[in-house]
Amino acid sequence: MTATKPDARETLAPGSVVVVRDEEWLVYATEETTDGTLVHVQGLGELVRDTNASFYTRLDHVVPLDPAKARVVADASPRHRRARLWLESTVRKTAVPLGERALSVATRGLADPLSYQQSAVHKALDPANLRPRILLADAVGLGKTLEIGMILSELVRRGRGDRILVVTPRHVLEQMQHELWTRFALPFVRLDSAGIQRVRQKLPATRNPFTYYRRAIISIDTLKSDRYVASLRRQRWDAVVIDESHNLSNVSTLNNRLARLLARNTEALVLASATPHNGKAESFAELVRLLDPSAVPADGTLDRDELRRLVVRRHRHSPEVARVVGADWAERQEPNNVLVAATPAEDAVARELEETWLWPGRGGSPYSGQNAALFPWTLAKAFLSSPAALKETIDGRLGRLGNDDRADAERRALLQLAELNAETLRRPSAKYTKLVAHLKQIGVGRGSPARAVVFAERLETLRWLHRSLPKDLGVSDDAVQIMHGGLADDEQQRIVEAFKQEQAPVRVLVTGDVASEGVNLHAQCHELIHYDIPWSLIRIEQRNGRIDRYGQKHPPRVTALLLDPSSDRFAGDVRILAKLVEKEDEAHTALGDVASLMGRFDVKGEEDAIRAVLAGTKDFDEVVRPVAAVAAADDFAAMFTQLFDAPETPPVVTATKSEQRTDPGSGLYDDDVSYLEDALGEAFIDPTAPPARGGVGWRRNAAFGTVELNPPPDLAQRLEVLPQTYLTDRRVTERLVLATTLARGKDRLAAALRDDSDSTWPDAHYLSPLHPVLDWAADRALAALGRNEVFAVRGAVNAPTVLLLGTLTNKRGQVVSSAWLTAQFPAPDSPSFALVAPHGSAREALAALGWDAVRTNPRPVADLDVLQRLIAPAVHEAEKHLLTVFAAAEQDVAQRVEQWSRRLDRWDVEADALIQRSEIKQRRTSVEQERALVLAMAPDQHLVRPLLVVVPDMEGGTQ
Repeated sequence: MTATKPDARETLAPGSVVVVRDEEWLVYATEETTDGTLVHVQGLGELVRDTNASFYTRLDHVVPLDPAKARVVADASPRHRRARLWLESTVRKTAVPLGERALSVATRGLADPLSYQQSAVHKALDPANLRPRILLADAVGLGKTLEIGMILSELVRRGRGDRILVVTPRHVLEQMQHELWTRFALPFVRLDSAGIQRVRQKLPATRNPFTYYRRAIISIDTLKSDRYVASLRRQRWDAVVIDESHNLSNVSTLNNRLARLLARNTEALVLASATPHNGKAESFAELVRLLDPSAVPADGTLDRDELRRLVVRRHRHSPEVARVVGADWAERQEPNNVLVAATPAEDAVARELEETWLWPGRGGSPYSGQNAALFPWTLAKAFLSSPAALKETIDGRLGRLGNDDRADAERRALLQLAELNAETLRRPSAKYTKLVAHLKQIGVGRGSPARAVVFAERLETLRWLHRSLPKDLGVSDDAVQIMHGGLADDEQQRIVEAFKQEQAPVRVLVTGDVASEGVNLHAQCHELIHYDIPWSLIRIEQRNGRIDRYGQKHPPRVTALLLDPSSDRFAGDVRILAKLVEKEDEAHTALGDVASLMGRFDVKGEEDAIRAVLAGTKDFDEVVRPVAAVAAADDFAAMFTQLFDAPETPPVVTATKSEQRTDPGSGLYDDDVSYLEDALGEAFIDPTAPPARGGVGWRRNAAFGTVELNPPPDLAQRLEVLPQTYLTDRRVTERLVLATTLARGKDRLAAALRDDSDSTWPDAHYLSPLHPVLDWAADRALAALGRNEVFAVRGAVNAPTVLLLGTLTNKRGQVVSSAWLTAQFPAPDSPSFALVAPHGSAREALAALGWDAVRTNPRPVADLDVLQRLIAPAVHEAEKHLLTVFAAAEQDVAQRVEQWSRRLDRWDVEADALIQRSEIKQRRTSVEQERALVLAMAPDQHLVRPLLVVVPDMEGGTQ
């Protein structure tokens, strides 16, 4: 295939410089819309330097500057500082090509380099897929949030992550925001209740908040409301992340409506869930359709190869995981099931429940409602939780009773049960007494750092424990915190963050199942207590995963307190619940998928099945299958387990030696802090001076691995999008402290959980490649050159040489391929002959120019008129050379586009036979959108830019 050469001087490709409204702008993305070409730009001139803008070519006169007419100017700065800064900034601002297999920035954050997480990122970015779409279905504790951060980091570096929306349950908003900022320097505006209030104060009521913030994190409960759905329909995103995505599969829910809307309006989509299916192939197919509507045939069947392409699933004992987590994930101890003999008063309640409610005689249950088989077990479950929970259940039922004869009979039975239960409230509860003893045994008490999380299902049980534990443990009231779904989202987040801090007073967290999904509680805690046992393996696994996860340094211990009445029947029930805890532990080790044991795949379904076992209508072994039976089963759940929990993990494609390089810079600087320091030196006469004297108070402490500065106004303005609590706690717009080494960054992040600052935000944020301060430095450096200018410098060349960068882009303005070239002119007075040489990277090209070391600059380059005549021939010769180079890239993309088109054609053929079905018509709309995307991915323009003119340095000059 022969590449078609567009007129590069008319192109609006990313990296080109344009003039709009008499200001100079750098193009970073373009897109074709129904209203014409939309050009996204960043200001270069003094008046617009900190401005991002978008212009329609139909409405504004967008004039691209002709690279062949670039003007050569001499760099007179010491050691060519201005040229080095400009080149480094250009490299940083040039997007990594879409097809690049190596990870550029994902491995340079504060996440441990775990191969299984990196393999998930490689799969998400696989060039074989036209857009990044993946379901992260790793089991609880493997670090799906870190995988999300790594994927988003790479998308940003590839120019595919400018606008990002993250959707999570509300109680993990701050946790997700914290991880993405502290580990990857990705700032997100948190739109919780307080955040939304701040937005309303800033914006007019009619303003769409999603146009104001480029990157936002919001809860799914907030976002699915009709108020925001209307705003979302008008927004396009580069990437959307939806956490706990198992809540999306029911097509009749608002969650699914929201997910379908977002899936249509984003290029990259990352779904995350440790429990991604409910055992029904059709429900799982709905999740897969969100990722790729053509991956599920029109008849709804699931294809194993498509699932392998779109889904990542591992668990704690998968070989890929087990061989790398080591001591950073201590093995769980054996379950500690503690049978607690009931008191006489509690035995009396148990007998009353048995004889009157659970297994009544001929008269039957006194329950007067419609489901006589259900309410007695609600009473039994409340009793096994706590006397307080049973009282609440009885009182609630009494308040709903009518006045007929049946209601009167039930009222009498309830009052009799209430009278017996009242006696248990007046005396010490056996299980509560054991809880207090157990907490003291593990070291919880005044002056001790030991912590524990106590789970219970009933809100009244939580309140009772919250009221009683401080006095009986001898600790202050704030040492015992309660968390439940009725609390405001910011209060839930505050409690979770406090539990992670070593110096926070909280020692016991009593919580309901609101904390069983997504919350990390292992930072200071390895003791978990089930005060009551859920009648669900899924819920038990979710609870245990709060402390049994990567990063847990101490063997986590799970203790279950089981009230053991003296009656045989109730004793049997208790042992059934104890077996649930043991089965969860067995499946956790062998399968990593406890839901497969019961085959219900949702908490309510499992509770109903266990209720049948307790009622005696089913056997336990019939409801909870052995692990071996699950592995041998022939159903969708077994297929899921076999696909993603297989002992052999497909190998990750290994990049070449040059591709494995993870440094995204040019090599002109040893590290990010040296680049930042040089940028400050160029921008300010004396960066170390205080702001009042024209500096920024720059301080570099190499021994401690930190730097400090007072952000100037333009930087402080950029920092306003950082997490609000981080800005408040650390006051970084006044004094910004940065950790400059990986070790120091990890140390300060860990120290935030140990110090007495009452904040989990580090006092020194790690200076990773995507940090906004580096982006600010790059923009300042790029503004150093005038309109369409190129620096002339000296280097280790034999004849004047022009350094050029060529980029191939598609209709979406994304860089498909890039190439670094040098054009040498042996006879500069006759520029008709140029020796064009390709280079594998910016580093290689600069090394060929002798710019792999800092060079002295004794005087500015002279004879600029001669060098000026080299620019146009260099650009033209490079364009000719790139016709061949880019032809291969175009051919590769064309083949993938063709393959994708054939996939869509096959889906259409299959759908034609089912067109009478309304859901097929809806799916066809999504497939047609996919077809339009495929066409937009084809390369359609390239740009060649001269970056540097290098003349021979007859005097040497490296230092």
